[in-house]
Amino acid sequence: MRLLLNWVLSALAVWIVSHVVPGISVNGPVAALIAALAIGFINATVGLVLKVLTFPLTLLTLGLFWFVINAAMLKLASVLVPGFEVRGFFAAFVGAIVLSLVNSLLHWLFKPSPKRD
Repeated sequence: MRLLLNWVLSALAVWIVSHVVPGISVNGPVAALIAALAIGFINATVGLVLKVLTFPLTLLTLGLFWFVINAAMLKLASVLVPGFEVRGFFAAFVGAIVLSLVNSLLHWLFKPSPKRD
């Protein structure tokens, strides 16, 4: 159930970002769900490998290079998912930052309360 909630919240974050950031568009809720799934899968595979390989550069830039990697992952997801479009690197860069913030906010708002005994 928690996995389904995370997926829906991530799709909602993608939809919100498409309305806030110029250059990012989503054609409907199904495309947002698929985009959220693709972004999560890409970040868990390719993104993880890139973050490990570029760790020294990330240290030199005090973590700012991770925004570039996240932008590249967002752009890659837009290439793979029909109905999800990211036009240009600047839109991907800003979109990755806004997506992180919106996703964190949504997960914080809808976080299930811990079980109490």
